[in-house]
Amino acid sequence: MKIYTYNKTSNQTIERLFSRTAINNERAIKTVKPILEDIKQKGNKALIKYAKKYDGLRGKNFLVPRNTIINAAKKIDKELKEAIDTAANNIYNFHKYQKPNGYSIETTKGIKCKKIFLPIENVGLYIPGGSAELFSTLLMLGIPAKIAGCKRVIVTSKLNDNKISPQMAYAALKCNITEFYNIGGAQAIGMMAYGTESIKKVDKIFGPGNQYVTAAKSLVSIDSSGCTIDMLAGPSELLIIADKFANAAHVAADLLSQAEHGADSQVILITDDFNLARQVKDEMEKQVSSLPRRKIITESLKSSFILVVTKIEDAVTLSNIYAPEHLILNFKNAKRLINKIKNAGSVFIGRYSTESIGDYASGTNHSLPTMGYSKSVGGVSVESFMKGITFQEVSKEGFKKISRTVIKMAEEEKLNAHANAVKIRMAKWT
Repeated sequence: MKIYTYNKTSNQTIERLFSRTAINNERAIKTVKPILEDIKQKGNKALIKYAKKYDGLRGKNFLVPRNTIINAAKKIDKELKEAIDTAANNIYNFHKYQKPNGYSIETTKGIKCKKIFLPIENVGLYIPGGSAELFSTLLMLGIPAKIAGCKRVIVTSKLNDNKISPQMAYAALKCNITEFYNIGGAQAIGMMAYGTESIKKVDKIFGPGNQYVTAAKSLVSIDSSGCTIDMLAGPSELLIIADKFANAAHVAADLLSQAEHGADSQVILITDDFNLARQVKDEMEKQVSSLPRRKIITESLKSSFILVVTKIEDAVTLSNIYAPEHLILNFKNAKRLINKIKNAGSVFIGRYSTESIGDYASGTNHSLPTMGYSKSVGGVSVESFMKGITFQEVSKEGFKKISRTVIKMAEEEKLNAHANAVKIRMAKWT
């Protein structure tokens, strides 16, 4: 990672540094569009074809039987089982307070309005699988879905060697999953969005994936035959703000932990101490040599950097502009600047609040906005699995009070049929 000094670096360079890694959406869309169309038209036949080609599916059965999940879960390591139990409990305890309550008011005498929240009946969870199966993501999505009360929750994930692992199976049982499909990639998105002869389509898709999965989610979300999605998630991001009181080894470890997600991940350190910057850089070089995913990390670090600013407040300003997925505040009295944080997916406060804890077990959700989208949206929550419906009931008295208002506004907009729907009810009173 290169070290830059903010007040000695041009605005153009700063802008380039903070720009996200470009994703070749055009190439990804060109690749996945025919896959989606094929599944949409031919159902299981096309789905099996692509699953065999890309997922290594053997045979034609891609549904993982319930008994297989139960038996696989029994083989889980005791310590890992306890770890999943702890994480699941924390996730549940944090998310259970997110379930929204409806309300009812009388806006004008005789006009009653209310809003209620209902679970989305059919949802699909895409869980990255293969060599690095993210069973933690199943917990992060499955538990809020369960709290919301979703009637049907299906899971798709590419299983390594066509076998569900004990940890993935156990996570599925923790979330009461009864439909689990050994399907990954764009074909999984097509299966959930359009359905097949044997699989009912879902109403909303959740879960992160590579650029092809993201492209597929984008396409089905704008297709009237498809479905909605949670968000378009790009490469993982971490921004750390640290001062001279931070432990360089800890900061380096945090940066590397996020860099290992993928070659297109971006990690940034902003500090007001040049000595810390150099120490962190040295520590990263030491630590990366012993990490199994060092090739991925090395590639990720090409678009990552360290920036030295005059004061910590400047770092917060820059962070708000960048709007990171994850933000670590590792400086003295970090709480004093919490109210200055405006844009971030999830914030980690203090030297012990490593991002890894949030990724797995603190209780907050790790499905978060990337690409600067935290300026306008938050991460996945229970409400993401629900929908709000509004109701209104107008009495005769309320109608008389509001009718002139509606007529005036409708006629001004030249929507006379709207006005007439009110006038025709008033006719018998005049």
